[in-house]
Amino acid sequence: YEVTFAEWDACVTAKGCTYRPGDKGWGRGKRPVINVNWDNAKQYVRWLTRTTGKTYRLLSEAEWEYAARAGTTTARYWGDTVGGGHGNCEGCGSRWDNWQTAPVGSFDGNGFGLHDMLGNVWEWVEDCWHEDYANAPAEGIVWAGGNCDWRVLRGGSWGSGPGLVRSANRSWGGTGG
Repeated sequence: YEVTFAEWDACVTAKGCTYRPGDKGWGRGKRPVINVNWDNAKQYVRWLTRTTGKTYRLLSEAEWEYAARAGTTTARYWGDTVGGGHGNCEGCGSRWDNWQTAPVGSFDGNGFGLHDMLGNVWEWVEDCWHEDYANAPAEGIVWAGGNCDWRVLRGGSWGSGPGLVRSANRSWGGTGG
């Protein structure tokens, strides 16, 4: 599942995270955390590593796409069409479409049992932004170099149209502020 507000708030309470994002009045608890930048996400995984004694990190862009596809070759892990109530996006067919986030786990998981990989909220990965895949590493590792003032976002959100809610789609966002 995506990181929930309950999980994020635990990080804030423990003083591992310095930023407490607003929830737009939609509720916290099992809803996915929203309005966090890449620096915030990195702070959360550092806290999670310290708290559990296990190593956590953001996925590489290639790892994220592999996990989202779950062995499929279609545009989305549930098929090529966006509708049918498989996720939360503009036109996905859920009661939250283009309105607000859905509680995590509201939709069936993909073939790997991962929920909400497409739609609901954008997901940060470790990679710096590159305009295309020219000279990308073949091993699925984090791609060094590029524009590290911008980081890669994957998956789309509750307000994203069908073109953005695809396993292969990628976008970018600033690291902080």
